Amino acid sequence: MMKETEMKTPCVPEYFGCLVFDDRVMRARLSADTYHSLKKTVKEGQRLDSTLADAVAKAMKDWATEQGATHFTHWFQPLTGITAEKHDSFISLAPDGGVIMDFSGKELIKGEPDASSFPSGGLRATFEARGYTAWDPTSPAFIKDKTLCIPTAFCSYSGEALDKKTPLLRSMQALNKQALRILKLFGNEEVKYVRTSVGPEQEYFLIDRQMYEKREDLKLCGRTLFGAMPPKGQEMDDHYFGAIKPRVAAYMADLNEALWKLGILAKTEHNEVAPAQHELAPIYTTTNIATDHNQLTMEIMQKVASRHGAATKKG
Repeated sequence: MMKETEMKTPCVPEYFGCLVFDDRVMRARLSADTYHSLKKTVKEGQRLDSTLADAVAKAMKDWATEQGATHFTHWFQPLTGITAEKHDSFISLAPDGGVIMDFSGKELIKGEPDASSFPSGGLRATFEARGYTAWDPTSPAFIKDKTLCIPTAFCSYSGEALDKKTPLLRSMQALNKQALRILKLFGNEEVKYVRTSVGPEQEYFLIDRQMYEKREDLKLCGRTLFGAMPPKGQEMDDHYFGAIKPRVAAYMADLNEALWKLGILAKTEHNEVAPAQHELAPIYTTTNIATDHNQLTMEIMQKVASRHGAATKKG
């Protein structure tokens, strides 16, 4: 019988997506008219009204600050292989000299970061290297390290894509357009849109930090350039269906919890064929959301590995 002093471990449905401003949160915090207007605007790809944006921004700020967030950022994926962030706090100066927590619809919809740090298609002086971020309302905002992260697209002053999300969203639109055309040729007049979905799996190596620090090839190149063949018989223990070692299992348990709090559908985990190689596979979801989750997964894998005295490298 469980003692009263023992803490009950929360089950996954209780905390899944607790750091995500998802449909459940919007239903609870937005008025019915605002909620339905937002869903209609997103579904039909219309321009977001400023009044609607202000209402969504207020609800988003209130929810984020209740979760302990103090800053917000337009979270985007430039052509560098990793994500980028510029943090701004919610504080605004109050008439009495204090501060209030504020977040406007204008700040939600658009940002203007410096694009000179990223590939921009030409040489420009820093003060002229404007870049613009635009909110992607189809991908939910989330909280990471006490910062409200708003998924956005990133483009130049003249409209060129400076990130990986903008071409992805354009390709999704192109596929939707052509798929609808074909479906209607076959007599299906009821379909309104076609969404693509992906489920990018992560194959990775989990390496002890002390061993990793001794390997210049891993630190500098992120891959093995020299080494020895695995010991004879290794393939009988570390194969695809082999038992997961306790230290690796502990890492996977912490990783799953961190991913589930961010609404990432981590589903399958197992060994891979090489020594210290493992795999994490998610459930398929809408393409742009899945790619956002994939970027988050790679970042969180490294953070969790560091807490376990290890390092991760792509498999």
